[in-house]
Amino acid sequence: MKSLKILTLAALSLLAFNCSNDDDNEITTMEPDFSGTYTQEDQMGRPAVNTVFVSSDSKDAFNTTIPTAQNAAFQSMFQTNLTALSPAFANDGDMNALGQDAAAFTGLLATDVLNVSLDGTTTFYDGTNVLTGRALADDVITVELLLIFGGEDFTENPGLSNDNVDANDKAFLTSFPYLATPW
Repeated sequence: MKSLKILTLAALSLLAFNCSNDDDNEITTMEPDFSGTYTQEDQMGRPAVNTVFVSSDSKDAFNTTIPTAQNAAFQSMFQTNLTALSPAFANDGDMNALGQDAAAFTGLLATDVLNVSLDGTTTFYDGTNVLTGRALADDVITVELLLIFGGEDFTENPGLSNDNVDANDKAFLTSFPYLATPW
């Protein structure tokens, strides 16, 4: 009698868990929903350039302007802000270490893209190559400060030409994903 009770209980359990009409429903996979309106919120091909040279009332316009139209729309603002900010560009004819005067330099900066050399060294600056890309260990902010404040040979305004951050907190990995491990 005891085995009959166990067998009955097992049969009822099997029916209770397997007799439903849930299996009649089709399984559907969720696809990403790309409907709607998306807007560019920020762009920063060259770190800090947008932050420094775009006036606060023009940030949204700059961030939503395609790079090919940025120079025409924002170069004059960049030049005004550069000459007001940097004593290295205080006089007509002043140039940076790239041999660019204020107009040429701000024309380069106003098109906020990260250039990449496809057949040469990829670096923000390595002593020879300038703005040919960006390696993780590149000291991007110091390079930008040198180009903005350092004058024709990087020696002008030494107090303004270095962020004094010479290395990452932790070593970068030698294989993908290359970023340093978290603390």
